[in-house]
Amino acid sequence: MDAISNIDSSRSVACNNEAAAVLLYNIERISYTKALDFQLKLHSLCAGGDITGALILLEHDPVITKGVKTGPGNVLVSQETLNKQGIEIVDTDRGGDVTYHGPGQLVGYPIFPIRKMGGDLHAYLRRLEQCIIDVLAEFGLQGERSGPAGVWVGERKVCSIGVAIRKWVTYHGFALNVAPNMAHFNLINPCGLAAEQLTSLKELLGESPSMHDVRAACVRSFERNFCIELKLQEDRPQ
Repeated sequence: MDAISNIDSSRSVACNNEAAAVLLYNIERISYTKALDFQLKLHSLCAGGDITGALILLEHDPVITKGVKTGPGNVLVSQETLNKQGIEIVDTDRGGDVTYHGPGQLVGYPIFPIRKMGGDLHAYLRRLEQCIIDVLAEFGLQGERSGPAGVWVGERKVCSIGVAIRKWVTYHGFALNVAPNMAHFNLINPCGLAAEQLTSLKELLGESPSMHDVRAACVRSFERNFCIELKLQEDRPQ
């Protein structure tokens, strides 16, 4: 896949302290359950002090995930319909409602010690949103916060955020719509919204930016906003 070894990862703002070295996993496409297992493995290492933290960037095979606040009836079709379309459905322990992940959507899972990198949950969520706002700015788009966690452009949501914290270490994260199959959002009420309230970079820009460029922008933004130095790793989930 596109390696991120050639990304200019210089930070544009000075950190008060030396930037912490954090592992970066740049994965092309993977099932949700396999990625979750990998998250939990890294979470255990971080909680135990064996690693400073990790950021996983990836695309998922088509899947609908249900957060702890999923409302009744927010999955609009039957299991049989989902099976026919090759879409998995998974219950999760992340915050938020139901959402869709699939190819063309950049998903990021920060495995961060929140006391060191976020302060508290509210501050962490705001910083996570700022990362995405800064990514959008690189493509000439003005992202905004609007109520529940996530990032909007105008009246339409382009990035969903749902996180969990255990042992003061974060997992789960964000899903940025670059150029996914937007019709799949019609199968659910995504995060309690109507599908037409969602958008993607492709829709907003009139063309799809390369996923490599979006991933690179995410690396720069996370390094800047969290004062970290991301170190690309070659190993992959088994």
